[in-house]
Amino acid sequence: MATLLTVLRGGGRYDGLWVQRLAKGARRHAPAFTRILCLTDLDLDVDGVEAVPLRHDWPAWWSKMEAFRPGLSQGTTVLCDLDTVLAGDASALAEPGLAAMEDYFLKGRVSTALLRWDGDELGDLYETFAADPGRWMRPGSCGSVPNSVHGDQVVVDHLLRKSARLPPFFQARHPGLLDFYDPATQEPGPVVIFIGDSKPDRAGEPIRSLWRGDTP
Repeated sequence: MATLLTVLRGGGRYDGLWVQRLAKGARRHAPAFTRILCLTDLDLDVDGVEAVPLRHDWPAWWSKMEAFRPGLSQGTTVLCDLDTVLAGDASALAEPGLAAMEDYFLKGRVSTALLRWDGDELGDLYETFAADPGRWMRPGSCGSVPNSVHGDQVVVDHLLRKSARLPPFFQARHPGLLDFYDPATQEPGPVVIFIGDSKPDRAGEPIRSLWRGDTP
């Protein structure tokens, strides 16, 4: 069983529509994901998506640390940001094996926009963070790092390095799978990643139609 896992915390610009669009893209382009799971604090009702309540009131992106909770999934699990657009055959995402997206700006650093593991393999990340979330949310808790913003991926990268488990990167393991959004591109790659302020709901064609699921 392969699980596509995303996190929706209320109060921001994302809502159930984003979960619906991601799930629709996964069913079309990555059917190997037999389970789509959304960790959320909202009353979410999206066809084909299993909504699981968040346990903690961790703010903003810190809620993503709950994705590593032991017992959430079995087999291959992929954490995927809600603003990801599946535009073509993305079946490689569901292949087994620890992997992470390499940060677009910071080469050699883990991004949690896409992160793959097996079952409870990364359960210690959640347990370590949950034992003292205030500590880990403080800038500087991971020492000197190149990231300008202190967030969940800084902590994940730090803890994986500390335990000598830095994963291979999707870009190397599955060349051509990821495509970082460029408004000039008319033939986007299978998995379109948005960086910074760019988002699929503000993108031009063909991304806008791909995100909405209008294209065959």
